[in-house]
Parts: sequence; structure tokens; C-alpha cells
Amino acid sequence: MRRISVFGATGSIGESTFDLLMRQGGPEAYHTVALTGGRNVARLAAMARALRAEVAVTAYDDCLPALRAALAGSGIAVAAGEAALIEAADRPADWIMSAIVGAAGLAPGFHALRHGTTLALANKESLVTAGPLLMAEAAKHGARILPVDSEHSAVFQALVGEDIAEVERIIITASGGAFRDWPMERLARASVAEASSHPNWDMGQRITIDSASMFNKALEVIETREYFGIAPEKIEVLVHPESLVHALVGFADGALMAHLGAPDMRHAIGYALNWPRRDPLPVARLDLAAIGALSFRAPDPARYPALRLAYEVMALGGTAGAAFNAAKEAALDGFIAGEIGFLQMAAVVEAVLAEMSSRQGLGNGALSLDNVMQTDAEARALARVVMGQQRTVA
Repeated sequence: MRRISVFGATGSIGESTFDLLMRQGGPEAYHTVALTGGRNVARLAAMARALRAEVAVTAYDDCLPALRAALAGSGIAVAAGEAALIEAADRPADWIMSAIVGAAGLAPGFHALRHGTTLALANKESLVTAGPLLMAEAAKHGARILPVDSEHSAVFQALVGEDIAEVERIIITASGGAFRDWPMERLARASVAEASSHPNWDMGQRITIDSASMFNKALEVIETREYFGIAPEKIEVLVHPESLVHALVGFADGALMAHLGAPDMRHAIGYALNWPRRDPLPVARLDLAAIGALSFRAPDPARYPALRLAYEVMALGGTAGAAFNAAKEAALDGFIAGEIGFLQMAAVVEAVLAEMSSRQGLGNGALSLDNVMQTDAEARALARVVMGQQRTVA
């Protein structure tokens, strides 16, 4: 029986993964090693019982009593905290979903790869902050990383049987988020509730806001470079409001291969779960005649400064990706808390990158996990200082 673990089980990707696992037989088809989640311990416990997991882990120590009570009498082990997440990742499994949001997903993913497992990677921050390290770790242990972001899964599928050396460009698409058609002068007054409503996808709050600011796409641009080893100048972004074409791959002969599908993350998750087979999935089948037309447009640099920052980060190299992601996460926290406005998030990130680059040279020095984590902590602290200065000025 195939052994599986799901990290970030109670998030949107984790819920979709759970749905597919249950549809494909649940505990009769899979031996679930570990499930991890955050503060929604009731849901985590329900999932653990349904899949008969060996262990359920909450990332928060103060949630342990509630998780222990919810799983009393089940025979399922419970644990909490960062060390418990690492211990869960060290439990051998054949297939692991890495869906913890943010830089917190980096360490569990690294530990999982050391068992030569297949890592279904939905945690884009791992590649943004430490892409070369992650790919080297996979190669060292004979592990496989399968992309779960819809765009990178689409590129991966389009490249089956193809030579990456013949790829001329990779185009990833973006819906444009909640504010794609807003007048620019209105963006400064955008609320958290408005930014949390995605026009096409059903996702968690943080990634939905990142979609509105295009920081999510900026991370995906860097992820494309790290995963496929393609030069930054060959990576393009198109705004595609319908969210039906997830990516296109252009080849040396001028051909473009596009991947189309309904905006449902179960497609990319199911592809990674069943790979190399294509098993039936409970996703909508497109009726192109009913859809009628697909539209594309270039992203407005003034509306989406995050994209420009992504290319600057790739030019810097080193630990710039770690600083970029950490500053982005801190700025997002500030926006959600009402401390800064929507447009100030990009300004915070740009200020952090400029200060850290001039002060210590983000592109210098050997890349290591210690350096990545140190840069992450410094960038978060500096972002808080920058946000405080912005509030004072305002």
C-alpha cells in the first residue's frame, strides 16, 4: 500500500488533496503516515480519523491539548510545534504533499527529500528562497519533486517528451486578481476584504491577496527559473482573466503548447498524485464553444510592481529570494492587520531589498540553509521597521 503524508492538510491545497485521497479509496487505498495543520485542530482531527493517520501534528504548541482531546481514543499519535513537523517529515513515505504556506514549509520539505520520496510541491516559497539547495537535495537522495502550482504543473505536462534545450520561452498566466480592472487611484484605498475575493479561484486569504498584488505571480516567476532551469529573460507573464490557460511553452520552431483546464487545483494535485498515469479526476470539462473566446493582455508594470521586483531578485541571486519572500510575508501581515495600505506592500518589499542589498550584498556568499533562515529573519525584522516608518510618515 502506498504510504503518503500531507503537510498543510487544513489549507486549501490540503483540503483538495484530502478530497482526492478519499475519492480514490481513502484508508483502503493509502497508508497515511502524517497529517499536519495549523489552528483548525477540529478539521485536522477529522481528516486524521478519516484517513487513519499514524500521527497528526499542529504547528502551534498551544493547540496541542485541543488536538489531543479531539483524537482521544483513536490510537492516532499527536504532536505540536516545529520539531514535531520535522519529526513527521522524517517518517518515511512514498508521496508527500508539501502545502504549508510560506517559508515555514521549507524545512519539512528538505527532510522529506532525504528519504528519496516523491515530493508534490505546492510550497512555492521553498524554491524561491532556496531553490538550488532543494533541487540539489533531491538529486543527492534520488528523490523526485513534482510541481503542484497550476502554472508549473502545466509547464511540466507540456514538456513531457520534449527537450528543455529547445524551449524558447515559458509563459505563465495570471488572472490579474481582484483588482485587475480597478482604476489605479482606487487601489490605495483597497480593503482587506476586497483583496480577499478572487474572481476565479477558491483559495486561502493570503494567496488570494497575493494574487491581487501579483506577488504570487512574482514568486512563480522565480519558481519557474528554479524548477526548469530556464533563463529569466525567457520567462513571461500574461494576464488571462478567464484562468483557463494555465501556461504556454514556446519552442525553437515557433510552436506554442498550451495547457488548458478549469480553475480547480485538484487537476494539478491529481496529476502529481497519480503521475505518471492520468487517472480520472472530478474536475469540470471545458466546453470551448460555450466559452467562446479567451483573452490575454500584458501586465501593467505600474499596477503590478511585484513582477519587476522578481526579475531584480533573480538578477541578484544568492539569498535575495529569501529576503524577497520574507519581506513580502511581513508586508502581507501588515496589510491584513490594517497597518499599511495595499499599495504600500510593494514599497515595503522594495525598501527591504534595497537596504539589505546595499548593507550586506544579498547576491554574495555561499547559499546554505543557515544563510537562508538568517536572511529570512533579518528581512522580516527590517520590514517591520520600514512599516513603522511608513505609518509615522502617514
